[in-house]
Amino acid sequence: MKEWTAPELLRLSGSYWPCCAVQAAVQLDLFTALANGPRTEEQLAVELGCDLRALRMLVTALAALEFLDRQGGAVLASPSVLPYLAATSPEYVGFVIRHHAHIMPAWTRLAESVRSGRPGREQSPVHTENEAEREAFLMGMFNVARHQAETIVNALDLAGRSRLIDVGGGPGTYAVYFCLHNPDLRATIFDLPTSERFARGVVERYNLADRIEFVGGDFLQDELPKGQDVAWLSQVLHGEGPESAARLVKNAAACLRPGGLLGIQEFVIDNDRAGPAHSALFSLNMLVGTDGGQAYTLDEIRTMLENAGARDIRSPDLVLPPGCRVVLGTV
Repeated sequence: MKEWTAPELLRLSGSYWPCCAVQAAVQLDLFTALANGPRTEEQLAVELGCDLRALRMLVTALAALEFLDRQGGAVLASPSVLPYLAATSPEYVGFVIRHHAHIMPAWTRLAESVRSGRPGREQSPVHTENEAEREAFLMGMFNVARHQAETIVNALDLAGRSRLIDVGGGPGTYAVYFCLHNPDLRATIFDLPTSERFARGVVERYNLADRIEFVGGDFLQDELPKGQDVAWLSQVLHGEGPESAARLVKNAAACLRPGGLLGIQEFVIDNDRAGPAHSALFSLNMLVGTDGGQAYTLDEIRTMLENAGARDIRSPDLVLPPGCRVVLGTV
């Protein structure tokens, strides 16, 4: 085990400070304003509707963190950060940062959740009535998924398969990337009706409206469209407890033709439950944010696939974020 020191422990305990500073800047659209060129603090305060004293303090913190700089009385953003934090950029990842800000209050109640086994918030981002929060969650998932989708679609051979269903696909990132990589493939995004607006926007952005449809429903209660060659479940099992997750895998298997491919992507816990760190912390995120969700071990996912009738279960060695694994089975 690591040899901890008091200064290291204190740095870790206070590490949320810089996170909150960046999240606040994104929520205020500070970097979007600076994408149009340098501004004085007075100009930024007016443009963003902020108190000048408070904004100056935030700018100072962001300058110390090397996100911003001051030159000749003006504030300017690091050129390397603008593509990711200016909302006008196609590389914008601010949605997922906004999502992180939305879920942070539940993390402050982690001890209560561990005592009670209950989430620290009343509604998960999946079921929220707040449209801005829903957008941050769904488009945040797009921000995250598009950076690893290329790796996955290049590694999975879908030759000869014509129909794919993206179960719980949200904004449809994987449906889009699978179709881009496989010209003969058609896809269905199956998710709650509240996701449709965002999914259609992403599909239209990639000019795939003629090959990708959206079907609204509850993947635990409703029958999935039959006759699929591939069922893809990316980062949806962790939102469910063990019984619901197993039922979801069976529902996905039931919509496949014989010989169909069932693919699952998750942040996976090691079988000995010693890590990896991101998957273990992600599981805590499910504790504070969902009613029963958790990360699963590779053996647990394998068992779900086996109980759904899958065979030839394998997990290809892909270069993905820490703890992220793809598990495949043939039904």
